[in-house]
Amino acid sequence: MTKKRLQWGLLSTARINERLIPCLKKSNHNELLAIASRSRNVADHYAESHGISRAYASYESMLEDPDIDVVYLSLPNSLHKEWVIKCAEAGKHVLCEKPLAISPEEVSEIAEAAKKNEIIVQEAAMMRFHAQTSYVRELVVQEKIGIIRMVRGLFSFTLKRPDDYRFDSKMGGGSLWDLGSYCVSFSRAILGAEPVEVYAIQNDKRGVDLSFSGHLVFSSGVFFHFFSSFDAFAHIEADLLGTEGHIYLDMPWLNRLNRSATIQIVCDDGSKDESTFSDGLDNRKTDRKIYHKVNAYQDEVESMTRSILYGETPVISLKDSFNNISVITALYQSAREGKPIRL
Repeated sequence: MTKKRLQWGLLSTARINERLIPCLKKSNHNELLAIASRSRNVADHYAESHGISRAYASYESMLEDPDIDVVYLSLPNSLHKEWVIKCAEAGKHVLCEKPLAISPEEVSEIAEAAKKNEIIVQEAAMMRFHAQTSYVRELVVQEKIGIIRMVRGLFSFTLKRPDDYRFDSKMGGGSLWDLGSYCVSFSRAILGAEPVEVYAIQNDKRGVDLSFSGHLVFSSGVFFHFFSSFDAFAHIEADLLGTEGHIYLDMPWLNRLNRSATIQIVCDDGSKDESTFSDGLDNRKTDRKIYHKVNAYQDEVESMTRSILYGETPVISLKDSFNNISVITALYQSAREGKPIRL
């Protein structure tokens, strides 16, 4: 691609747009050109409020704009496949909010459309673009805490808006699709492997999983357990336990611009253990790596831009998205059937 600056359009007025808009405006290689809504009044008001020059009263009309290079798609999950493919057919690159789709088959259809129209489609799971994620992967590869035995993740908050689409199963609602997908993607990325079996339990009082508990087994023998919930006190954390140490992350998949993210690495300090009953809990040292107010959404935008302009390999390939969604659908199957599912 010969262009050195990309023009973006936002497909929908979802609240998540507010995370990307400042990043696009800050970027030297991108310009936020347009917003599309299904309502003329909504589109005009949104454009005026956010300083966007073009407003469209339908998604189709924005896709007809020849100046748009990239679309950020933030529609409800059930609409992702349809509109990613329509963007591809219009020749637009697509950064689609996670999950990319709600079945492996849908991802395959998206991949076919992307290949046919020679465009890049990437899933916007922002924590995968944060340097913290790749750093933890390096620690695993280097066996900084020995051989990994267990990984654990937790992501919860109380969803209080009764009309939120995430309470609607027909729209791809549920805590696993929204919160748990981060946990699953993170575990696969840092382990560099795919699970061979999953088992899950869910609380589905409202027709969707308000709370979801999942267990993944990897061929190496590593276990990954996670909990996601729309019905619990807001909390987030992840940790890894190895044969020679422990890694703890206080913000593994949540982007807070006013807070730093810390990785804590605990290992034996090499001194002699004098206590008879220490159980290995004494004589430890702790190292920390701090990411000071890093904006993973900015990293996401710039990474997508480099892939389009300079051919850089996407952080999240379509094969990666296919595998992640395969795991999620297997977890849902396990929860429904009450038994482990082999992958």
